[in-house]
Amino acid sequence: MTLVRIMFTYEFVTTNVFPESQQSKGSIFDLNYIVAAFIGEIYVIGFTTAIKITIDYVKNLRKTEELEKQGLKNELSLLKSQLQPHFFFNTLNNLYSLTLEKSDQAPETVVKLSEFMSYVIYQGNKKKVSLTNEIKYIQNYIDLECLRYGDRVNVEFSISGTILGHTIPPLLLLQFIENAFKHGTDHELGAVTISIEIVVKDSWLHFKTKNRKKNTYSDKVKHEGIGLKNTRRRLSLLFENQYDLILNDTTTNYTVDLKIPLVS
Repeated sequence: MTLVRIMFTYEFVTTNVFPESQQSKGSIFDLNYIVAAFIGEIYVIGFTTAIKITIDYVKNLRKTEELEKQGLKNELSLLKSQLQPHFFFNTLNNLYSLTLEKSDQAPETVVKLSEFMSYVIYQGNKKKVSLTNEIKYIQNYIDLECLRYGDRVNVEFSISGTILGHTIPPLLLLQFIENAFKHGTDHELGAVTISIEIVVKDSWLHFKTKNRKKNTYSDKVKHEGIGLKNTRRRLSLLFENQYDLILNDTTTNYTVDLKIPLVS
């Protein structure tokens, strides 16, 4: 390209192809001019190459970000798909127990289960759902568990703050509530109370649960179940470091304290 530029300059522009030379009239193949022109071309090539590398880097960065987002989306879908069958399995077990006992509560349980399944199927795959619908879903689940345990379990479910106009990832809080019923309703505990609290303030949701538990693992290493591990992973993927989760496991009680941002 340097030689071509020299020849075109000589033929169509000027024969004085190297005016900076001390010679009065430069030769087309003057070594000094060829070297100077070549260095000039290196600057141009270097500048355009830098632009090309920058453009390619930005494109690859965007592509990588899209792949990461898609990977996170797929992982979130997988985590939710692992949770939903678990919920259905437990609820069907509840219904099975009622039918064996020929309980009058079985028809009501079927209706609740139908609403439960409808929410999971039509809302569970969405990225966000209204906080109002999610709380209705939680209430539905609590009603199913209360039908199962009867008067032996008292549930204190309180909501404060403005829940209208906010959204939340679906099926996010239910794992903690399910654990409260799973570990806080052992027959050896007798009559028990499970506390569930939702507080909405300044676009933040503060969620708490508290339940009694058997003192079975006081001297052993405690292990989290797959449901809780999945929920932790979902929280990390959804909110990164913008959430607080404190689990307090004592010899007699288990509490969950979660704080997540809400989207209007």
